[in-house]
Amino acid sequence: MPLEATLIVIDNSEYMRNGDYHPNRFQAQSDAVTTLFQTKVDSNPENTVGFMTMAGKGPEVLVTHTKDLGQILSAIHSSQDKIGGVADIPTAIAVAQLALKHRSNKNLRQRIVVFVGSPLEGQGADEKYMVRLAKKLKKNNVAVDFIAFGDGIEEGERSILKTFIENVNSGDNSHYLAVPPGPHLLSDMILNSPLLAGDRGIPEEAMGDVASGSAPGGGGFEFGVDPSLDPELAMALRMSMEEEQARQAAAAQAAAASSQSSSAPAPAAAAPSSSTPAAPAAAQPPAAAGASATAPEDEEDEEAMLQRALAMSQGQDVEMADHAAGGEEESEEDAIKRAIEMSMKGHDQQQQ
Repeated sequence: MPLEATLIVIDNSEYMRNGDYHPNRFQAQSDAVTTLFQTKVDSNPENTVGFMTMAGKGPEVLVTHTKDLGQILSAIHSSQDKIGGVADIPTAIAVAQLALKHRSNKNLRQRIVVFVGSPLEGQGADEKYMVRLAKKLKKNNVAVDFIAFGDGIEEGERSILKTFIENVNSGDNSHYLAVPPGPHLLSDMILNSPLLAGDRGIPEEAMGDVASGSAPGGGGFEFGVDPSLDPELAMALRMSMEEEQARQAAAAQAAAASSQSSSAPAPAAAAPSSSTPAAPAAAQPPAAAGASATAPEDEEDEEAMLQRALAMSQGQDVEMADHAAGGEEESEEDAIKRAIEMSMKGHDQQQQ
């Protein structure tokens, strides 16, 4: 569990009176602050949480480095009377950094969580200024999380808050979360987002995009499973999906390779059809080879028959039955030797 000192910055501008989040933006934000505090403190007994506002007359720190939920609730209650004005994000972040710098336990890592529910104005809308501020925070090892809701969600491809997070991010320690209006609670979406994954001991990849609200079923959770309730099941489902995607990709590659290999012999197969007159000529050599192979066998049989006939004419005993019976068992080499011996005997008798 991370060892951190966190300072929560809420938006208490006039936009917080809108009722597109139940019951209104400020109350939804207050519930989310309570959830954040409880999760941070429960994750590690050394963790501390501070609280400040960034609108009204100006950014104001109400609670610094506490573990008492009562102080946070009291600060939220007092800030209800300070709704108004315009949110000053850069100044609020600078004040929060200064408050974290004077934390009692220097071993605690620094984190600022900023709620943005109103449009960016002033220096907060200046991308270059925000990038410089992000690089300064990164240099001082300060992590920043932005929670955009309501009018704080920027439209279009250009997003100053996302650019800020990209520049302040170091080792994936900063996050950007956009929560559009809907039936879900702001606190629930934050609780089930990567912002609190480390504090709850859940891998961020297991959380997926549960806070995007884009999943069709399961209350906006990927695969219909809440990773906070059963992280092992959520991870198993994700791994199963990745394995299935890999299997399908391998099957597609194999099918593509087989189609290429089957199409490659087509030109070679077409070549014999275009030269059909040459086919009989190509078939002649095997036939000639077969005839030449059978010719020596016929000659051997004929020579053996002549040798037997010569022996019979000279009155020699020839065991025809034994020869016929043992011919199959007799090897070709033995038969040749026997025929040579018989021919030599016949030649000697003629000379005598």
